[in-house]
Amino acid sequence: MKEFELKYGCNPNQKPAKIYMNDGGELPIEILSGRPGYINFLDAFNSWQLVKELKLATGLPSATSFKHVSPTSAAVGLPLSESLKRACFVDDIEGLDESPLACAYARARGTDRMSSFGDWIALSDVCDVTTAKIIKREISDGIIAPGYEPEALEILKTKKKGNYNIVKIDPDFIPAPIEHKEVFGITFEQGRNNFEINDALFENIVTENKELPAEALIDLKISLITLKYTQSNSVCFAYKGQAIGVGAGQQSRIHCTRLAGTKADTWHLRQYKKVLELPFRPDISRPDRDNVIDGYINKNEEDVCAEGNWQKYFTVRPEPLSAEEAREYLDTVSGVSLGSDAFFPFGDNIERAKRSGVSYIAEPGGSVRDDVVIDTANKYGMTVAFTGMRLFHH
Repeated sequence: MKEFELKYGCNPNQKPAKIYMNDGGELPIEILSGRPGYINFLDAFNSWQLVKELKLATGLPSATSFKHVSPTSAAVGLPLSESLKRACFVDDIEGLDESPLACAYARARGTDRMSSFGDWIALSDVCDVTTAKIIKREISDGIIAPGYEPEALEILKTKKKGNYNIVKIDPDFIPAPIEHKEVFGITFEQGRNNFEINDALFENIVTENKELPAEALIDLKISLITLKYTQSNSVCFAYKGQAIGVGAGQQSRIHCTRLAGTKADTWHLRQYKKVLELPFRPDISRPDRDNVIDGYINKNEEDVCAEGNWQKYFTVRPEPLSAEEAREYLDTVSGVSLGSDAFFPFGDNIERAKRSGVSYIAEPGGSVRDDVVIDTANKYGMTVAFTGMRLFHH
């Protein structure tokens, strides 16, 4: 297939639209089901790069959940604890522990379930049956992977009345080293970002604490590879094999850190006993339940515990989660890793990171206030590595 005609571009008024190879060659994909759109393919090709690099960097099967050209999370195939299985709503998935790929996607989808609603999925490995069973029951736009087990493919084809977008990509495809982009009729040209994120990137530790355990090293790789394919400015919190909070596309770095930190806090609190045991009505849909949990934790637009509201969601009225109770629980968290796609200009980012249990940080360095950032990290005994590499993505 040399080109594929799209229904429209980013918006319905943007026609005509298609994807093709500039050199006239074959596209490195097969469309096995559905008709992906312009934004679907933007998500597909960015997300595929992420999981391919993450697998290369960690040696573990990897998955990501993408929305609007940024990951909601990315994860590697490590087993889930029982509380995390419950928080991700996969405790009933038979054979989960035997499928590292399914564990990776369960983590990625379960991190920020509100943002993952209607996601695009990328898998580093051939999609197996267990992973397909998780995907089948979630609201999703499509998937890209290097292949599909026959039974897994049949399961996925049942989604959206047979119109679910399923893309197979050639895992050996290597794009040209120079890439182009048009804006306002003007062509931009740049070298493709082929920078490899590996162990050597974290050798320049600038804080008094030089400790960087193997688990944190994996998490820092996850955070930086996630950021490499996240709309900038961006900050990513990672913990025990997955990105747990992504702050994307903010103009201020502290706003990135606050956004990512709030998402990370929500991820931790979803595993709190009081949240896991919320008495949901049996007729509540999965998306509604996700919204209610977020509202219960973050006190959003609707007080879900209020009289007249709780009856819509619960069999009995739950006790609210107090700010003091949440803070006490979050204060027990430590060992979280944080990556930033550019340097931290102020110590306030470190202060906010501390509130979310951050112990390890990777950022480029190079700010005129690096000394302030390092001093703040030293105050909390954090380990900070200056990578010397910016990871902007636009």
